[in-house]
Order: sequence, then structure tokens, then C-alpha cells
Amino acid sequence: MLWRAAFGPMAENVNELADTSQKELYKVLEKTSSKKPAELNVATNTFDGLMKGLQDLGQMQKLTQDQKKELRKQSVDDIKNLNLTWLNEMINSEAQLREKMSLFWHGHFACRVVNIYFQQQLLNVIRQNALGNFGDLLREVSKSPAMLSFLNNQRNRKQHPNENFAREVMELFTMGRGTYTETDIREAARAYTGWGFNVKGEFVNRPFLHDTGSKTFLGKTGNFDGDDIIDIILEQKATAKFITAKIYKYFVNEDIDEQKVEHLAEKFFRDNYNLQKLMKEIFLSDWFYAEKNIGTRIKSPVELIVGVRRLIPMEMQKPEAQLLFQRVLGQVLFYPPNVAGWPGGKNWIDSSALMFRMRLAQIVTNAEAFLIKPKDDDDTMMGMEGVDKNGKANQLQTTVDWTSVVKVFDQTSRENLFGRVNDIVLQTKNSINPNVLKRYVDNTSREGFIKSTIIELMSTPEYQLC
Repeated sequence: MLWRAAFGPMAENVNELADTSQKELYKVLEKTSSKKPAELNVATNTFDGLMKGLQDLGQMQKLTQDQKKELRKQSVDDIKNLNLTWLNEMINSEAQLREKMSLFWHGHFACRVVNIYFQQQLLNVIRQNALGNFGDLLREVSKSPAMLSFLNNQRNRKQHPNENFAREVMELFTMGRGTYTETDIREAARAYTGWGFNVKGEFVNRPFLHDTGSKTFLGKTGNFDGDDIIDIILEQKATAKFITAKIYKYFVNEDIDEQKVEHLAEKFFRDNYNLQKLMKEIFLSDWFYAEKNIGTRIKSPVELIVGVRRLIPMEMQKPEAQLLFQRVLGQVLFYPPNVAGWPGGKNWIDSSALMFRMRLAQIVTNAEAFLIKPKDDDDTMMGMEGVDKNGKANQLQTTVDWTSVVKVFDQTSRENLFGRVNDIVLQTKNSINPNVLKRYVDNTSREGFIKSTIIELMSTPEYQLC
């Protein structure tokens, strides 16, 4: 549960888990995630006033080339700060369930715009609605400047309908392919005409750009606007099933059990898209803990980074190195590959990513230097390099709080130490043979053994799974 509904255990509370039932643990996760989250706000004053949304509003010609370049650079820097700020929330926040659900929705409502205000606003919308009502979340995301800009609805007007936004809302955000026609897309696009945002980054419905003619959408006819289209989409059971299946695939198993998804989707629909009830149904069911579901999911790069840092508390001298880790591993927050988001699963693994994944724990605990030279011109590079000017490998400087980690095992006898460490670190069905690790771990002291065993176990293929 802690790896699926959260980002893994923290060293300070590991020992409390032994006497906690699944139901009690989920109740804690629910309670700690019930409060409205504080908004993340890292944007500088550079974008205040007229600068917000200028590019999308066609007014960038008023700025010089140098001003445009400076604005983009500042926005990239601020998005980098937003990335690290949210990553820190995932690591340290008590609202683990909320942040985990937010990461899921961040991939579901994938959006890539280089505008810090838009990205920041969209993230806060997702975090505030992550465990609420899916209809509310959908409506707020659909009206966010980030999504309207990314999917070109700012240019959707009655004389020249733009179908991009309407298509993606149905295909990727709600019903999935095969549940609508090209005619439905065209009619929905007409209904969305006029939806946009102003220079302050606020949603606006521009009536002079809206097509007021009659539209026929999914079998219904009327003078629909964008809100009407969303209402009709939510009336479709296909929407409940599509969202449920995607949640099942992300939180339970990529190999979907159609019967269970049908059951969950039916309840989800009857409960008016109540996300909290759906997640509770999943995490408290007996089948969630079936052997076929345990240790079968490949951790995303962000989950991997956050999980390591939760179990091994540390302070990083250069926390921006985590941006480089994300890029090398294939998941940079706020930079999805496309509107479909990150595909996940086995797509996280290739030869270079797997090698770096298995070295991550050693790198962040100062046990190993790293040598990486990404492309300098990539937006997601964000100015980070893994080598110095002389081409020598860098070693990440961190201060690791091993005291709190070692304390976890105070009551564990020496002969049972490996098994206890193994049970905490790995989520797979099979444990690592202690004889295999003997040549790698430090046996000179109890503390050295604990430290080295944790790092070595985190360096195994098994640690990539949860």
C-alpha cells in the first residue's frame, strides 16, 4: 500500500507499520490527505501583469527578441524550481495519497507549455482536486490556461473551429478511442468555441467567438457550449470505465482484470465520479494484495527518486541534480513527451536507464561519482550537466542522516538483520539471497552492514519493482 498509494515508507515510521493493519494505514493516508493543500508558488515577478500569456495572445510582437528570450529563460528556470518544490512535497509531505494521485493526474492531463504561471496554476488545480470529484477536476483542467494553450483552444472560434482540444478531451482525458465519431469531434469543437484566457491567465468565455448554432453530440442536440459537452461526456458510462481502467493499470496491475474494472467502474459511475471512494475500494480490497499484483509494477523515475530519498533522509548540496536524474531516467516533471503523457510500464526501461536506475542509490549517498553528458540544447536539460569543464565525473554532495535509518533496526538481532532490511527495502515476492551480497556489503560493523545492505538492495533489479 505504501508504494502504490504513496511513495514508500519513511525511515522514521517504518517500525510503526508492523502493528498497523491495512485498513488502519489507509485511514491514516486518507486523513493526512484530507486537508486542502497549500498552493505551490515559485513564480518570480518577471511575468507579472501584461507578460502573462502574451505569447498565446499574439502580442509577443510588442517585445524585442532579447525580451522574448529573457522571458522564456526565466520561465524555464521557474519551472525548474516548481519541479524541485513539488518533488520535495512528494518526499516530505504527510499527504502522501494526495501527492501520489496528483502525480497520476499530472501524467493523465499531460501538458507541456513553457509558462510558469500556467504550469503552476494547473498543478495546483490537480493537487486540490486529486481525490475529489473527477467531473470537477475535468472541468477545472479543461478551463485552465495551460491546457487551453497547449491544445490550441485559444484559437478556436466560430469562423475557424479548431478540433484539437475537443479531440484530446474525449480520446485521452475521458472516454477513449472508439466511443465517439469524427462528427462528435467537430460538433464538440463548435461548442468549445470562445473558450480562452486573458492576459492575467484567467479563463474567459468570449461570446463573440462562440458558435451559437445547434449541435448534435453523442446523440443529443442543442445549442451546446463547452460546459454542456463536459456534462454529456460525464453522462457516458464509457467515461467511468476509461478512467477506472487507467487508474487500475497505474495503481494495481498493467494486466487489467476486465471483470474487476467493470465492477469498479459501475460503482464509480453510480457514486458520481467520487475518486476517494474509488481509491478506497481498490486499496482495501483483498484482491489488491493478491500475489499476482505484488512486485509487478515498474516504478516511474519520479517514484524511484522519491522512494530512495524517503527511506534514506538526506540534504543535497545541489538539489537541481535531481532534474538531471529525471531527464536521464525519462520523466521530467512538466515536460511530458506528448499530450498522451508518459507511457510507463516497460517503457521506463532501456539499457542506459536501467544502468543508471541501479546506480541511483550509490550516487545520492556519495558512494559513486556519475558521468553524464546530455544534449545542451534540450529544454528538459535545464542547464544541468554531469561533468565539469575538464570532462571529469561529478560526485553529488549529500549529507545523509544514517542515524535515523540505523535506528530502525535497533530491536533486530544480527542474524535476522539481512532479512529485516530486505523486507523493508524490497516489495517483490522473492528476497535476495544473502550469500550473493556477502562480497559487496560492509561486515566490519553493524552500522556499516545496514548502510551497505540498503544501498546494495536498492541497486538490484528487484528494487525497480513495487
